[in-house]
Amino acid sequence: MSITKLENTFSLFDTTANIMQEELQCTYLEALAETAENLFHGNVLQEELSEVTKRRLEKEYNKLNINALQKEEIRKGFQLAILKGMKEGVQANHQMTPDAIAMFMGYLVGKFTSHLPQISLLDPAIGTGNLLTAVMNHQGNKKQEAFGVEVDDLLVKLAYNNANLQEQSISLFNQDGLSNLFVEPVDVVVSDLPVGYYPDDQNAENFKLRAAEGHSYAHYLFIEQGLRYTKPGGYLFFLMPNFMFEEEEAKIVNEFIKEDAYIQGLLQLPLSMFQHKNYAKSILVLQKKGIGVQSPKEALLVNLPSFSNLQAMEKIMGQINKWFEK
Repeated sequence: MSITKLENTFSLFDTTANIMQEELQCTYLEALAETAENLFHGNVLQEELSEVTKRRLEKEYNKLNINALQKEEIRKGFQLAILKGMKEGVQANHQMTPDAIAMFMGYLVGKFTSHLPQISLLDPAIGTGNLLTAVMNHQGNKKQEAFGVEVDDLLVKLAYNNANLQEQSISLFNQDGLSNLFVEPVDVVVSDLPVGYYPDDQNAENFKLRAAEGHSYAHYLFIEQGLRYTKPGGYLFFLMPNFMFEEEEAKIVNEFIKEDAYIQGLLQLPLSMFQHKNYAKSILVLQKKGIGVQSPKEALLVNLPSFSNLQAMEKIMGQINKWFEK
């Protein structure tokens, strides 16, 4: 993707969001959701805007034909605008999966499901939809049905506009991702695990991985929730913090996973991607047990090099491809 095209796409979102933010006296992210809605519908929907502002917006919208852009071009431009908005007033739960990781997870999903003609996907903590749409964009012409759950109203709105502009069909649910979901079990669960304590102790009682006392860890509960909504033989791809297997309760999580699933892979991301080694993450790949599902002879254990080191990445990709051939 050319830099200028990305700049132009970002500029379209950014300029129009700024115009709208000024007049509507809202946050940048709220204005971004509004402008994305306009782009999708092809006109200015906000009746409270002045005629002058409406004309200014239309002039900007006419500078770039959004329908002529590729899905990934739209996703990346929108993602940059969201990142800008998050820097302004970020809440702890408003974090976005880095692009290289989202695309790599898309590659892994493609590899593990290459035998399936079509797949259903679920992200129980979809956020802005960046991870799920990146994964979907990397599945070629495979038929897909997708579901996303998010408790935060604004993030759901951004995910909804994100999916619409990329013409990706995703059923979105604005609810707690750990409550009862109106979703049939899927072939693939992908999630950038929300890390920290889960505040709803009453709902946590429904989970085996709840804490014996006090608040439970959300990242544990989301693993259990993911397995509940995966078909037998289906795959789960979790972006998880490295410290997760060092916590005191890690043994219980390991035992729980072993009961229900096989660990297919653990791919440690390069430390250079994270501000501090305490924030470092890995991709955990699980396969839910089922009839005819066997444990892999050996799991795919990889320490990934920096994504910008092309030679090292090529070598690792060669090793990963060999593992799949086996």
